[in-house]
Amino acid sequence: MTSEKDKTTVGRLKSRPQFLAVRTGEARKGPHFLLEVLDRNDPESEARVGFTVTKKHGNAVERNRMRRRLKEAVRLSAGFAMKPGHDYVIVARRDLLNAPFDALTRALKDRIENKPKPKRPPAGSRKP
Repeated sequence: MTSEKDKTTVGRLKSRPQFLAVRTGEARKGPHFLLEVLDRNDPESEARVGFTVTKKHGNAVERNRMRRRLKEAVRLSAGFAMKPGHDYVIVARRDLLNAPFDALTRALKDRIENKPKPKRPPAGSRKP
C-alpha cells in the first residue's frame, strides 16, 4: 500500500564521500544557493539530498537557520521536483537568510527542474 507521500520521499546524503561524489556532477548557480546535481543512473532508487553551509557564512545560529530554511523548502515544494536516481547537494549562500521564503522555494524548484543553459562561446571566437 503506497500513498502519495511515499512516492515523493527524499533520502539524505550523510557521509563525506557521498557529498564529494556529487561535486563531479553539474552545478546550477543561483543568488541564494548553489545546487549540485549528480545522476546515479539508478532510476529505481529515491532522490537524495544533502545540505552544506560553510563557516564563512556566519555563526552556528545563522548557519542552522539557513539549513532549516533549506530543509523546509525541500520538504514543502522542491521534493516533488527531484528526479529519482539523482543526488542533490544544496550549498547555501549568505543571501539565503534575508530572502523571502516563497522566493526561496520558487528558486529552488526552478533550479531543480531546469538544466542550465549551455554557455555561448565568447564573441569573435568563431572561425571564418
